[in-house]
Amino acid sequence: MHVDDLMFAESEGIPNNPHLPVLIYHDAVDASGDGATRIEDRFHANGWRGVWRDGVFDFQHYHTRAHEVLAVARGKARLLIGGPAGKELEVMAGDVLVLPAGTGHCRIAASADFLVIGGYPPGQHADIQRGPASDADRQAITSVPLPRLDPVFGNDGPVVTHWLDATR
Repeated sequence: MHVDDLMFAESEGIPNNPHLPVLIYHDAVDASGDGATRIEDRFHANGWRGVWRDGVFDFQHYHTRAHEVLAVARGKARLLIGGPAGKELEVMAGDVLVLPAGTGHCRIAASADFLVIGGYPPGQHADIQRGPASDADRQAITSVPLPRLDPVFGNDGPVVTHWLDATR
């Protein structure tokens, strides 16, 4: 598995996270067969809650009160991460994105069978914000606690190692 990390500056009212990078795990989960259930089970085993199945909104949005994991269970899509001036990413079944609070994201295009499994660390719940970010939003984003476990790999996953390094 290969992990990319991307940092984004504020983009046209989308705050992004000033301290934590977006993490992209390429081909990180087995999405064959009933991959969606396996992904949900993995998230639950690592303490991530509020797990849902759906797609990604086609409008730029962010969350001020939660970090979010998005695992592609089926299909493929082109997403815009980091706000209007962010980066377009091609994602496919087996890929996982971990978005720190404040990160803008939206769907540009997707295959008809595109399915995402999403979730949040314990005690965190996503609010859907469309911008522009207020000072209160920025303060909320920086106060969201780090997850104790990576949603896919537990104690030793990139959320734990990369994000801890980013806050030192």
